[in-house]
Amino acid sequence: MKKVFAIILALMVTAGCFTAFADGLSVDSLTATYVTSPLNIPSIVEKENGIFTETLGIPVEYAEITSGADQTQALASGDVQLLYAVGGTSIILSAANGADIKVLNMYSRAPKAFCLYSKDDSLTSPESLRGKTIAGPAGTNLHELLVAYLNTAGMTIAEVNYVSMSIPDAKAALDGGSADVAMLGGAAAYNASKAGYHLITNGDGLIQAIIAVAVTQEFYDAHPDVIAKIREAEEAVMARIEADPEAAYATAGDYLDLDVDAVKEMADYYDFSLEISEEDIAGFQKTADFMYSSEMIEEPFDVSALFFD
Repeated sequence: MKKVFAIILALMVTAGCFTAFADGLSVDSLTATYVTSPLNIPSIVEKENGIFTETLGIPVEYAEITSGADQTQALASGDVQLLYAVGGTSIILSAANGADIKVLNMYSRAPKAFCLYSKDDSLTSPESLRGKTIAGPAGTNLHELLVAYLNTAGMTIAEVNYVSMSIPDAKAALDGGSADVAMLGGAAAYNASKAGYHLITNGDGLIQAIIAVAVTQEFYDAHPDVIAKIREAEEAVMARIEADPEAAYATAGDYLDLDVDAVKEMADYYDFSLEISEEDIAGFQKTADFMYSSEMIEEPFDVSALFFD
């Protein structure tokens, strides 16, 4: 009798396990990048409110990786499963080098939010930057902006002293005088402007400033349930922002050490819609063509390979 009871109990436990698995996701946890700069309001609102964890129903860890190259490397290694805000330049560079990376949806577009600042108001042309020390993050929209601006005068990045570093470090280098020019965006650019620094140029007319959300094809194929939940969570983030933009701006201001009015002013430069438009795809292709012509990638790249069928 005890043996029969044990068998029945085992079957009940097994059935419970199957039910739990059926009701849950195909992963036990998820790691997403967390990048607040230049002005990533959705990322800040999401983490502050735990929207990914709430929607997915699993633990979500955050990797604070600001370099585009490091972000795509983390995705390739499997340390991160979701790049929540990665520059189009970084995506193209990674894919062109054979990495498994795909655009899940858009994050933002904001060409005017990416800028080159200096204390020296005589720096008014690409030619005036020749030999100058210019600091900012590699493999990003800011990197593309610098190259595009120099290219308008037939110059290359080899003609300046480019030093790769994060946006905060670039601002500090400009403040301290170890850099002639800083590649800035978001709060850092706003603070440079308010400090009276000289705006050399922004990205308007030079770059598309595309930022997207990316995963691997392997993860997409293996975990369609998780992909669906990620999209649901992203929509919940945007709904939260749209329902109470003042609260979203205040939260972003707290994270970025800015007052609400500053966040509102900068937010006008941003389009945070999730959908991938034909204009976005054309923007990706323009960036890829530019990267090839600038020898940032070795072969022409068809960006249609970046998008899911």
